[in-house]
Amino acid sequence: MARSFVGLHVWLAWFAGAFVARAASSAPQIPSVTNFNPGQGSFELLPDVQIIVDTAHALEGSPSALAFAQTFREDLLSVAHYAWVPPVTVLPVGVGIPGIPVIHITIDATLGHTLYNGQPTLEGYDFEVAPYTYSIKAAAPIGAWWGMVTLLQQVASSVASGAKSITIPAGVGTDSPGWEVRGFMLDAGRHWFDTGFLSELCIYASFFKLNEFHLHASDNLWNPDYLYNGGDAWKELYAAFRFQPPVGSPIAGLVPRLNESWPQTDFAAFQETCANHGVTVIPEIDTPGHSLAITQWKPELMLSGQPDLLNLSYPDTIPTIQSIWHEFLPWFSSPEVSIGADEYDAALGDAYVGFVNEMAAFVQAEAGKRIRIWGTDEPSNQTISTDVTIQHWDFPDADIPVRLLEAGYQVINSEQAFLYLDGKYSDGGVYPYSLNLDLMFAGAPDGGGWAPNIFSATDESNNTRADAPGLRGAIMALWNDWGNNATTMLEDYYQLAQSLAVVGEKTWAGSGVRETELTRAQFESVYPVMNAAAPGQNLNRVVQAEHGDVVYSYPAPWTTLFTPYASVGPPYTLKFSVKPSSVAPDTGFLFAGEDSKLYIANLTFEATGQLFPLGYVLPTDVYTSVEIHATTQYTYAVINGDEDNLRYWTTDMDIWAEYMERANMSFAAPAQQIGGNGFAGSIRDVLLTVG
Repeated sequence: MARSFVGLHVWLAWFAGAFVARAASSAPQIPSVTNFNPGQGSFELLPDVQIIVDTAHALEGSPSALAFAQTFREDLLSVAHYAWVPPVTVLPVGVGIPGIPVIHITIDATLGHTLYNGQPTLEGYDFEVAPYTYSIKAAAPIGAWWGMVTLLQQVASSVASGAKSITIPAGVGTDSPGWEVRGFMLDAGRHWFDTGFLSELCIYASFFKLNEFHLHASDNLWNPDYLYNGGDAWKELYAAFRFQPPVGSPIAGLVPRLNESWPQTDFAAFQETCANHGVTVIPEIDTPGHSLAITQWKPELMLSGQPDLLNLSYPDTIPTIQSIWHEFLPWFSSPEVSIGADEYDAALGDAYVGFVNEMAAFVQAEAGKRIRIWGTDEPSNQTISTDVTIQHWDFPDADIPVRLLEAGYQVINSEQAFLYLDGKYSDGGVYPYSLNLDLMFAGAPDGGGWAPNIFSATDESNNTRADAPGLRGAIMALWNDWGNNATTMLEDYYQLAQSLAVVGEKTWAGSGVRETELTRAQFESVYPVMNAAAPGQNLNRVVQAEHGDVVYSYPAPWTTLFTPYASVGPPYTLKFSVKPSSVAPDTGFLFAGEDSKLYIANLTFEATGQLFPLGYVLPTDVYTSVEIHATTQYTYAVINGDEDNLRYWTTDMDIWAEYMERANMSFAAPAQQIGGNGFAGSIRDVLLTVG
């Protein structure tokens, strides 16, 4: 997709943080590289570069080294701003010569890299940079892929520096992650996301070497007035299950909103896209709590008085849950799945533990997969199997992770004090808009940075060592507690963008382990460069302006017009004059695009299937001038030049049925079509600018 020039102010910020590092070796990147010993000279990248995968193991694995190299080639075109580079070739050797540099990728199973806990990892790689040859060696294709991502970031740094040519300092390096699990979770149960957006998000995360996308795919809004008032209001509360059963399936009734669900072909393509970028999708179907989508389908399964909880003692409950998994387990390419299993009735601890163990055995027997659950404290004389990975999230009420590790469990850190976000708004300001860099770089009890081994900001005894056996890594989480109308899909990305990058650094390098880990100043200086350069997706909705900051200008009157631009991300200004028809003043849209539409009626934006009216009625048979200004934080209109009366598009969020919270909305510019869907008026003086 089109990329715009990285502005001078961004480059200056990058240069200030990178100069010292570049003088010694190479510019900082996210995540930091374990070790690099500089040599003499540099590798100059040219459009004639030959990308060669060694013959011996080029086609082994899925994805193979060749497949990863082909993805890398496409990404290189984007990052280097090249129109073309030669196709990837498979040859036994590859050495560059002047004018024809070579990137050589080799799989060597004898290479050994380890995690901090001493366990072997296939994600490590070695690299050597010489004047005409850049060599990447790894024990498996996935390690080679992360080496290619490192090279892409080095190219991005060189491009951003403004140098006349793309050069990478010569030397020898080695790199590997500290932990096996480095991921993020998105709440797709309370908020709809299409697989196109999810795929872009997966590709973006891969650029920061995150390797897991935990997809929370079933849930409901929590509103006690609906759930626990003793009536039938719970039947109307928003609840969703996102995997779409095939036509005729016995569980088809589980998904009444087919337009907000993923068909198998779409989900398979999404998983494949993620896999081709080194990311595994971990699907979650949350039971026996958070199960309103199931009880709305089969009310007899609910716990009396608590319709969002399943009655595990009812004879048909567990067989129904297993029938759901039986339908969808063949869809999932991951070696593990999450059954959720959090926030159940503590008085039913024995039933809960028995359910978790039964589901672990069922999933293993049915599909050869292991399960994860959210950490929870359900009083019981029974014990959850140590084959189940515990994803800690609430300290200390749900579980105490150091005790779990001592008991032989495998643990993933999702501690909410460090790693939780909520879509747009957090009740009481508990969670930040983006992960708090103060905590991420100085939030440990000793003043050091956060890492997967840090669970508490105040009590060192509740933290562990980076090399603790059983500590698998960490997953940050973005919840969507307020539902579809709180955010657009892109607004969720705006919250995740920097957060994913810092989690990438801290789950790859940790804190206080390697001398090469990034300082906060280095991270803040290099992040804007890497965010702008991240290839394979365009979540920023960047376009190449036609002239300066002008995307397009259409002064003549139009009823309908198509443009080359599907969507334009903020910041932007969209100016136009519109004269509605007196015959059909409220019919049709003024603008439409990939991410949003703007209807003439009440100047209403549509995004993610939700309507957001401005509440302004345009007069008929006369032109009204409208200016729409947008950033990632808001969108407002200026009508007829009245700068003293800015009109913001907002949403009202129901916060736990306790109060309503109004917040601004940010919309991408609906740039692809001007006028349509029955619009019979006239639009003129259209001007779309960025910045």
